[in-house]
Amino acid sequence: MNIIDFLKNKLTIIGVLCLLSIMGHAQRYAAALSPTESRETFQLNADFDIEPFITEPDVLSPVDIAFDARGNIYVVEMGDYPYDAKPGNYKGRIRMLRDTDGDGKVDKSFVFAEDLPSATSVLPWEGGILVTAAPDILYLKDTDGDSKADEREVIFTGFFDKNSEAQVTNLRFGPDNWIYANNHGQRGLVSYKRKPETPAIDVSGGNFRFRLDRDLFQSESGVGQFGLAVDDWGHRFYSQNTLHIQQAPIAWRYAHRHEYLPSYRVDVNISDHEREMFQKSPTPHWREVRSARRQANYDSLGLDRKEYARDYFSGASGGTFYGGDGFPESYYGAVFTGDVSGNLVHRDVLSSDPDQPAFVASRDDREKEQEFLTSTDPWFRPANFYTGPDGYLYLVDMYRQHIETPVSIPEDLKEDMDFANGEQYGRIWRIFPKNGPKREVVLPNLAEKESAELVTLLTHPNQWWRLTAHRLLLERQDNSILPLLNKTLNESTMAQARLLALYSIEGQNALAADHVKKALSDVEPGVREHALMLAEKYPQFLPEIIKLTDDASPQVAYQASLSLGQFSSQEVLPVLARIAEKKAEDNFYRMAVLSSKPGASAEMLETMADGGTFFKNASPGKMKLIEEFAYITGSRNGKNEIKALLEVLLANEESWQTAGLNGLANGIKRSQHKGETDKATVKALQKLEKGASVAVKKAIEDVRQALAI
Repeated sequence: MNIIDFLKNKLTIIGVLCLLSIMGHAQRYAAALSPTESRETFQLNADFDIEPFITEPDVLSPVDIAFDARGNIYVVEMGDYPYDAKPGNYKGRIRMLRDTDGDGKVDKSFVFAEDLPSATSVLPWEGGILVTAAPDILYLKDTDGDSKADEREVIFTGFFDKNSEAQVTNLRFGPDNWIYANNHGQRGLVSYKRKPETPAIDVSGGNFRFRLDRDLFQSESGVGQFGLAVDDWGHRFYSQNTLHIQQAPIAWRYAHRHEYLPSYRVDVNISDHEREMFQKSPTPHWREVRSARRQANYDSLGLDRKEYARDYFSGASGGTFYGGDGFPESYYGAVFTGDVSGNLVHRDVLSSDPDQPAFVASRDDREKEQEFLTSTDPWFRPANFYTGPDGYLYLVDMYRQHIETPVSIPEDLKEDMDFANGEQYGRIWRIFPKNGPKREVVLPNLAEKESAELVTLLTHPNQWWRLTAHRLLLERQDNSILPLLNKTLNESTMAQARLLALYSIEGQNALAADHVKKALSDVEPGVREHALMLAEKYPQFLPEIIKLTDDASPQVAYQASLSLGQFSSQEVLPVLARIAEKKAEDNFYRMAVLSSKPGASAEMLETMADGGTFFKNASPGKMKLIEEFAYITGSRNGKNEIKALLEVLLANEESWQTAGLNGLANGIKRSQHKGETDKATVKALQKLEKGASVAVKKAIEDVRQALAI
């Protein structure tokens, strides 16, 4: 055999090996399907059907959708995903879908805006749109009618912009006139460009909210990732990869009334079915291998830990409140969440638990062992949802071969993975009920309606129409419709309309005590809840607030407890003390009391100790409250406060003493107000030590070390 024949044979063998390798890789990760083929893989709740609404090439890598008030549809395309956006090569885009021939159907797709860094969310506002594109929140508007944004304004800047899965996103207009956004607790010093003289705020540890009509912006409680559901009453429920539905029952402005709490963590997993899901798609090769490796490592270390490769939420995304009128009535108020890793759509039914301020998210009886929608197509990525003006649910399908961020996958497993494969695809699906006549797509033009007509739409059965009308009224500032709003507040039989009328009046700067008084006695808990927030500006309503701390609705009673702490009059302390005793077992009630200035004051401790029953019957919750109160006392280190606490502990049993001293020591260690310890405190510790148990003596020693005495 000559050298040429040898090389030919060698190259043939190499070619065959390469072909086999490629075939193996092709079998390892499935190829993309057409929309029709992918539709055939869906297993959907038997009450519904699904159809493609818009697909590639008219949308690519979609992650959000919104219908504006002029019949336009905006779609956010996240072409940068899963990589960090690169300056000079930003791939984020906004598509505008329009009906150009007046037949009521979308027939044209325009690139409304491009070259956006990590665009993730869109919200119609003042004839244009607000867009989250970390590190910014932008305002984009077409002023010349060519379906392209020629006005681009940075409204806020300073948000975290490194990990595309953890950036500011999910803009939602709430019934209270605030716009909310998830921030996943990421660090960022956020400034408001319209008022550069306004101090920037640190948004670390929370989400975000703002009002452009009042030039206000604040941190908000919660660490939502991608998915924010806001119900008719403004309660927020948010998604995180492995925890598909969470809630923060206490708002940031209450939790952060002072800086001395031992913890500001407020997120609660409200699911009663933990992380399990019913996946139908195959487990990706990389996940199988990675999970096996992790499990082997846990086993070698003797850890009692289980690594799951499938059937557990790991890519929960797009939690959305369904507020439409196109589904059967029993579906109203459900929260739909996708799991982009499990290729499925999960539905939660929310209910109020009389024993706690947080809601409970449960599976519907018909979905105890199945999901609302599953697919065997591993490219199906249900990233987000939207309730349309037609009352149907729109599903945003990013449609990618791989959805996970590369940093989470071992290097050797990434060799045959193309994380950009699928950026040429994108689907938005439309889910509708099987029974009854199928509705056409609705592209309403509310912008042309008179303000009086918009007021009537506050009673529409579809949340999209109500909130869009409400937003337009806020933008217009048309005081001529105040009589109609007052009539709606006083006479409408629809509770959602009464709440929106209340806030439309507030948005017109026309809110008066009579409006609040009316709302405080509303039959709907959600209206009473908001009336309490508004009543905080009216001292004359303190008796009504105190009364509502015993409301039958757990959300109203909890809000009343929070609002109560905004007042400093003497009648507040006995009520807070009663709440502390009655609700001590609930962490959020303890926070409601202790986050308030009167509830964390030395006078509060005296109120609980003098003539009350708080210390007569010990319980884990009461012990925890005293420990947390003592922590605040130590951290604040106010004059004579530690001595007063020690005297109360001296008058009670050992268990109270241990709890209080442990909290006190930890608070002093964190205190920024350390100084020379007064003699009265030293003597009080000596007195407490006489005849004390070993546990109490140890706790006393910890306090002394913290005080450096």
